[in-house]
Amino acid sequence: MSAAYPEAGSARDRWILERRPARNPLNPRRAYGAFVEEEAVGAGRTVTVATLLLTNRECPWRCLMCDLWKNTLEDSVPSGAIPAQIREALRVLPPARRLKLYNAGSFFDGRAIPPEDHAEIARLAEPFERVVVESHPALIGPPVFRFRDRLRGALDVAMGLETVHPDVLPRLNKRMTLESFRRAAAALAAEGVGLRVFVLAGLPWIPADEALHWTLRSVDFAFDCGASAVSIIPTRSGNGAMDALAAEGGFEVPSVNLLEAALADGLALGVRRGLVFADLWDLEAFSSCASCFPARRARLAAMNLSQTAPPPVSCSDCSDGEDA
Repeated sequence: MSAAYPEAGSARDRWILERRPARNPLNPRRAYGAFVEEEAVGAGRTVTVATLLLTNRECPWRCLMCDLWKNTLEDSVPSGAIPAQIREALRVLPPARRLKLYNAGSFFDGRAIPPEDHAEIARLAEPFERVVVESHPALIGPPVFRFRDRLRGALDVAMGLETVHPDVLPRLNKRMTLESFRRAAAALAAEGVGLRVFVLAGLPWIPADEALHWTLRSVDFAFDCGASAVSIIPTRSGNGAMDALAAEGGFEVPSVNLLEAALADGLALGVRRGLVFADLWDLEAFSSCASCFPARRARLAAMNLSQTAPPPVSCSDCSDGEDA
């Protein structure tokens, strides 16, 4: 296997695939995750949201930093499998007002979510006031709006912007530009479909002292594109490719400090523009101090719900001191 990260798209695909660990075994008729949680809809206001992590075929894009493929299948699911997953998951979950259907890729990828299942999915979503699905910007078009028309409630589409860094975004192998993202966002807005955006904090090839700056630039761009909510996700290792970059000095796992600072400053950017959240999944992987981690996690969770920044955590057992 070649050591250096390639510059050509097809070679990048091979480089990323060669370094992957094994997938997780999954049942094509069962969602691999389902939970209900509170989510802010404004300062001091929350709603219950049911989130389903659907089992389906892997995304066709081979993004450098992605680890979502670990919970995907190599083949398409049969027609009816996705509605069966949703039906079973909702049967055991407590009631919720909103529904997120996340599928580790794009809802409008016909090889992942069979289009013939859209009508039944919309029927199952009737009790919910708003439905959120994921999509790559390249797939924003008529299928999105046909699905919107089937829903009783409103539709939001969540798209991964990742970063606005002009050198790093092309190297992520996402095959997306800022202009194509902006066009997709405008198409959603023109049809009355809401936009949510994912932004990454602590990407490869961005020096640690510039990571916060580029994260906030990306949050700002997302709001300029009309996002109602921006989720900041710390870049994880563990997908093979990121570990290889780390071994070469091209990537350093970000700290919980960066996520705290990005959320606090992002909330200031989002005033009167939209909501800002920090992704707290596997947060322990970004902390080096067991003493202050519980307080830091609690602070991030409180910021997500209140959309305000409480005083920072001070810790005498680690060298990080106080954060934003």
